[in-house]
Amino acid sequence: MSATAEVQTDRDHALKLLGQMILIRRFEEKCSELYSAEKIRGFLHLYIGEEANAVGVMQALTPDDAVVATYREHGHALARGLPPGEIMAEMFGKSGGSSRGRGGSMHIFDAEHRFYGGNAIVGGGLPIAVGLALADKMKKKNRVTCCFFGEGAAAEGEFHEALNLAALWKLPVLFVCENNGYAMGTALERSEAETSMARHAQSYRIEAEVIDGMDVVAVEKAARLAAEAVRAGEGPRFLENITYRFRAHSMFDPDLYRDKSEIELWKKKGPVVTFSKRLLESGVINQGDISVLERQADEIIASAVAFAEESPWEPVGDLERDVLAPTASREE
Repeated sequence: MSATAEVQTDRDHALKLLGQMILIRRFEEKCSELYSAEKIRGFLHLYIGEEANAVGVMQALTPDDAVVATYREHGHALARGLPPGEIMAEMFGKSGGSSRGRGGSMHIFDAEHRFYGGNAIVGGGLPIAVGLALADKMKKKNRVTCCFFGEGAAAEGEFHEALNLAALWKLPVLFVCENNGYAMGTALERSEAETSMARHAQSYRIEAEVIDGMDVVAVEKAARLAAEAVRAGEGPRFLENITYRFRAHSMFDPDLYRDKSEIELWKKKGPVVTFSKRLLESGVINQGDISVLERQADEIIASAVAFAEESPWEPVGDLERDVLAPTASREE
């Protein structure tokens, strides 16, 4: 039986995948609502439409592996297992947040879960991932560093530097490019002479594969195979996941650079709707199961919002905490 078939017919695992995608979708929808209510401030980049990538890839990672993400990282944080209340409190800028409210939407961080951002700079996580992987190799730790980034990162020098060093030193990095076709408001073909991210990776002699990033089963299967290779000491691997964001780049974006018909076409291929349909048609689950997952997601989100609302603001006296090293340490 193929890995794809196994995932499809395993009811418990199928419910886990679908449940996580529904949670991410509902969480992001609630964040949009809270942003409009001015509970969440600053920039907000929603992951709606891309849920299959975070959920599928995380199945291939162990708790000891590291994850480096982008500023569109709420879905990755949830799929990694960070407490939803702490994620929401971080969005609110409250002290109960994963970064004590100092990072906000774009800088969710949790060392306990080895979740190293949340990085606001395009491509900024790539050299961090290479550094983490280099440290693991030098310490002879059999761990994978998984780095998520968008196709817009290919325009940054650090993308090429990171791939080159990872290949040169055979570092244990799993590069996951979430190619949603637009770097902010610029279509990929308008900015890059080479639009295949996989070819970029192959030019550095890194084995690369193009995946349907709207299919959570395909993503999981590819990620498991790639992670196994990385863990076996075969060097880095690269996945180009073709995906699409249903919302604008950020809440400030008027989204005037693409046709509404294009968005509606991609929504029909959305990961939640297509996976639900496949499971229903195959008899693995029923509509009642989906209703249960939706209700569970709503309860988790309601609890997360309550936690964020009740969490205190950071005391003024703590504002300089962790900004500079203690005076005694500097003098020493």
